[in-house]
Amino acid sequence: MDKGAMIAAWEYIRTKYGRRWSSREALERWQHRNVVKQLRRIVPHSPFFRERLGELPLEHWRDMPIMNKSTMMEHFDTLNTVGIRKEEAFTVALAAEESRNFTPEWNGITVGMSSGTSGNRGLFLVSAQERMAWAGAMLAKALPGSVLARERIALFLRADSNLYGSVSKRRLQFAFFDLLAPFGEHVKRLNAYAPTLLVAPPSMLRMLADALAQGQLAIHPRKLFAAAEVLDPLDEAIISAAFKQPVHQIYQCTEGFLGITCEHGTLHLNEDLVCIEKEWLNKHSRKFTPVITDFRRLTQPMIRYRLDDVLTERNEPCPCGSPFTALECIEGRHDDMFYMPSLLDGTLTMVFPDFIRRAIMSASSKIEHYAAVQHAPQHITVALQVPAEHRAECERHIAQELSKLCEIVHCAAPDITFTDWKQPPAGHKLRRIERKFRP
Repeated sequence: MDKGAMIAAWEYIRTKYGRRWSSREALERWQHRNVVKQLRRIVPHSPFFRERLGELPLEHWRDMPIMNKSTMMEHFDTLNTVGIRKEEAFTVALAAEESRNFTPEWNGITVGMSSGTSGNRGLFLVSAQERMAWAGAMLAKALPGSVLARERIALFLRADSNLYGSVSKRRLQFAFFDLLAPFGEHVKRLNAYAPTLLVAPPSMLRMLADALAQGQLAIHPRKLFAAAEVLDPLDEAIISAAFKQPVHQIYQCTEGFLGITCEHGTLHLNEDLVCIEKEWLNKHSRKFTPVITDFRRLTQPMIRYRLDDVLTERNEPCPCGSPFTALECIEGRHDDMFYMPSLLDGTLTMVFPDFIRRAIMSASSKIEHYAAVQHAPQHITVALQVPAEHRAECERHIAQELSKLCEIVHCAAPDITFTDWKQPPAGHKLRRIERKFRP
């Protein structure tokens, strides 16, 4: 393992799960000091943040305007602190996407491109030092044993990165599995590699679970992680049963390593790496959008950056005792929220993805796969994979459950078209709840 990653890993082991903080208040005071320290490093080298801060004292950083991906991409040249121009970064990133060779750097900086699920592809920049800090945090939080133990990690990604190769040494091995490659190749490679830790999107884990059940796959990883997609309860149950162990989660995107499950299986936000402000969507149901501020990211600073995700906070403290925010679930993106006509005044009412998910899943235990897509305020398509003898009954129950949901939220019941479920193409994210129109 790289020495820098080892040092970073030991630092995170020392503070694992936030045990250095005696209370939530102590954690928040520490976060505030680190954001101020971060701004002192960033402002001299980033015209964007210099202008953004204006005359505000650094201690008033929470009064800075919130930014998002569109803001970051519009001001890419003046936001990053290493003088990389957007056109240059796009050239490097696109060349890597086309060649599937993700090792080249630009002046020592790793350049990558986000998947662009929402139709807005972004660029990210990471220095060698930031790669080591990421690696240290990931190793300490994710490995099932000591960082000195031998591990073979199978990592399924849409695109490889120097982030992973930089820590692949004799004791700790990373094997990149390209999500665009044929599934049969994955099975053959996994059987030969025999990973001790498996990280993949839920859609891939589900396919691997089916291959395991059919006797095609013969691996016994010590730990499973779902990443990059929403872990639906349907998939979680089937994957867990096939691999005979719980499915842990990693909450990560190009904007940062944002969360991971603890030993109790609770997903906690990594509030020792990022400060996360909660922009409440519905405080009663504990649903919020995260606004992140990264303490260590200097090359492409993330200060008060609003993600497009919808998170639900856990109602009760986790038994692990961590002061870090515990999540009940990652619901999806804002693009996954349905909008239905209100029975009161006809305006469009927001319906959270979890409500749709629960309505469909409570309709029948025979559902093997599903996807609900809202094409217009009163038109929903539900794709199903269900045994033929149960299909008619299942469709009827789904229509009834969605109608009950609409009564509860005082919305007009939608027209529902049922179709056959199809596996998404390789490399495409599985979205079981999705909206196709702008409200």
